[in-house]
Amino acid sequence: MNILVLNCGSSSVKYQFINPDTHKVLAQGAVERIGMSGAVLRNKRHDGDEIAISGEILDHAIAIDYILAVLLSKNHGVIKEKREIKAVGHRVVHGGETFTRSVLIDNDVVKGIRDNIELAPLHNPHNLRGITACLNHLPDTPQVAVFDTAFHQKMPAHAYLYGIPYSLYRRYKIRRYGFHGTSHRYITERAALLMEKPLDSLKLITCHLGNGCSMAAIDGGVSIDTTMGFTPLEGLLMGTRSGDMDPSVILYIMAKEELGSSEANALLNKHSGLMGISGVSSDMRDVMEEAQEGNKQAAAAFNIFCYRIKKYIGAYSAALNGLDAIIFTGGIGENSPEVREKSLSGLSYLGVHIDESLNTSTEKEKSITTPDSSVSVYVIPTNEELMIALDTMTIVQEEEKAVV
Repeated sequence: MNILVLNCGSSSVKYQFINPDTHKVLAQGAVERIGMSGAVLRNKRHDGDEIAISGEILDHAIAIDYILAVLLSKNHGVIKEKREIKAVGHRVVHGGETFTRSVLIDNDVVKGIRDNIELAPLHNPHNLRGITACLNHLPDTPQVAVFDTAFHQKMPAHAYLYGIPYSLYRRYKIRRYGFHGTSHRYITERAALLMEKPLDSLKLITCHLGNGCSMAAIDGGVSIDTTMGFTPLEGLLMGTRSGDMDPSVILYIMAKEELGSSEANALLNKHSGLMGISGVSSDMRDVMEEAQEGNKQAAAAFNIFCYRIKKYIGAYSAALNGLDAIIFTGGIGENSPEVREKSLSGLSYLGVHIDESLNTSTEKEKSITTPDSSVSVYVIPTNEELMIALDTMTIVQEEEKAVV
């Protein structure tokens, strides 16, 4: 079963064409600069063949046209007919409380995604555009929505409710939702395989560290708490996001700097985090390089970033009442031994003992703890596209059985 996985943003559509039975990526690429000059599709086939196609790509419907055309291309494609696309899996950022798992898309699901736009105004509209385009281009092909928030929907109320009047939760659904759920779920299931233990027996802390960062406490395969909240702004320090802070701080800044709500939103989401503290960059590699050259602000940004990870490890090990493993993933989590070492230093009381040679090795998927460490630490490259493809296959097969 070959599945097309789509991740639609405001001006881009990223895609992979995957056989989930074999985990093989037949083709992958992205359409970039949709609606702008210089729009281009870049495609890479499994055998290394690459192509870039420029054109007037005005909207997501035309972008899907381009993707289907390259998949069907005689010289650069991987299929001969559209019907070889057995299903389409769509990444959807926010499912609110409406969706607790991946679902087959129908009119009710489209309405549910639309109803949650107010919770994710920067993401859900673009996700919907991709869904609508595919429903038009592939009307007989099953479409599945896979939600970033779904994995965290089993959190207990004491973890997802905020200390505000309960009437505001009932009226506006203001609560912790959590994000990066597909990534947290993938590395959770992968860790259980690597540890050769049943998932339902494990207590895990997962750390997705990239430009956006989040951690989750996973008990028996269930997310019981996560650092991102009502929006992806809460929790860890990130590339340009502030993470946790006293809410009064922004009210104080707004009064002093005479900022409106949109300006305050931009300050916290686009000009804070590593960028805001270091004054150098939102890229951890640049921040670390500056810190090594004596830039005190960059060093402070690095230290704050790692400290918050360590602090949440301590909090989540308490919430879990024990800990079997910590997993790192994402661009920083997978590629920065310095961040892992600093974040895990001083956790010997938990039984975390890092093997320096393993931590700095070039192996992508690995354990980095010594044999006497009672808590294992793993580095596991995430694969959200494969998770979406596997979910899509499962949902389609369930539907086929139900029809029979």
